[in-house]
Amino acid sequence: MLIGPRYKKARYLGAAVFRKTQTPKYALRMQAKTKNTKRRSAKSEFGRQLLEKQKARYSYGISGGQFTNYVKSALQTTGDNAKNLLRILEGRLDNAVLRAGFALSRAAARQMVNHGHFTVNGKKVDVPSYQVRIGDIITIREGSTKKAIFAKLDEELKNVKAPAWMSVNPDTKEIKIEGEPATDMTELLFDVRAVLEFYTR
Repeated sequence: MLIGPRYKKARYLGAAVFRKTQTPKYALRMQAKTKNTKRRSAKSEFGRQLLEKQKARYSYGISGGQFTNYVKSALQTTGDNAKNLLRILEGRLDNAVLRAGFALSRAAARQMVNHGHFTVNGKKVDVPSYQVRIGDIITIREGSTKKAIFAKLDEELKNVKAPAWMSVNPDTKEIKIEGEPATDMTELLFDVRAVLEFYTR
């Protein structure tokens, strides 16, 4: 997808869901546009929920059909539905690679997994949606360690704070899943409760 459409999509959603829009320069640009644009009419509750669903989809780079399946799974699992959904989203292999600091963007992480650069418990996995589990060990495939995409990894890992549910060994380039994948809801770019309301209305 071209950068132009991504800027347009981010403006429509009102959230910096793409890496290229997560910069101070873009934030200032958005503020200027907001001042020069007439206030949009208030959205209906349905419209608000739909917008939150779209934010969630684009935040994780997931197709509509796949996202719907994730929501259905979350709703069918016992416990807090919101936490169930976030566990599934955060538990994707491409997300784990991103959270660990092995990629600079979600798109890059997905491409790395697609190209077979990672193993899980010693076996190559090239499916970005693969769900990681407690105890899983993710490493760079031996044949990929010298690839240019990992040339600056040592330096990049120095500035990464991995989430509590995983540990990262910068020496061996090993990611270990220590707990259930999760994230702080207050740090999300979307309202996960509104997303679930959209599907259960």
